[in-house]
Amino acid sequence: MARNIGAACRICRRENLKLYLKGDRCYSDKCSFERRAFGPGQHGQSKFKKLSDYAVQLREKQKVKSMYGMLEDQFRLTFERADRQKGVTGENLLVLLERRLDNTIFRLGMASSRNQARQLVRHNHVLVNGKKVNIPSFLVSVGDEISLKEKSKTNALILENVEAVARRGVPSWLELDKDSIKATVKTLPHRDELTMPIQEHLIVELYSK
Repeated sequence: MARNIGAACRICRRENLKLYLKGDRCYSDKCSFERRAFGPGQHGQSKFKKLSDYAVQLREKQKVKSMYGMLEDQFRLTFERADRQKGVTGENLLVLLERRLDNTIFRLGMASSRNQARQLVRHNHVLVNGKKVNIPSFLVSVGDEISLKEKSKTNALILENVEAVARRGVPSWLELDKDSIKATVKTLPHRDELTMPIQEHLIVELYSK
């Protein structure tokens, strides 16, 4: 499966926003965004002219794509699915992104980043309703039970991540049992639970051109 393998910290600096792509490193004084809060490259500290409407829309789309670790084709397909659903397209898009299995594992604190969560899913550590699911884009539904294989529950890295979950907190649409490392999807995610500064209407405007 295609994936982004470039320097993650450059993405945060390019978008001028900490996207928490590197897990625990983003919470430490080693965070590149905190140390160099300006754009990457030779002209990163230069003052840029005002962005056009198209450029603003494009940067918003690139930011959300990078945040969820997706490439263009997959992100576009997700948008088209959101557009076909009833309701507000932008909010539908964000709900679909939040329901991805790799994002859900990240939100539960079983992984310190979405990239790490994607690896857990791809390497067959994750069970949904007792069945192995190794597709990161799998969409969880209300009532789904998410757990780990018995052998994975003793993995030191996973245990460390679960213990540190209090730092980020678990969203209200999920319920986590830390002792058994098992979770339940209580409801679908709501737009107001996303605290990152996302202007989804700009993405809708970009794809609607």
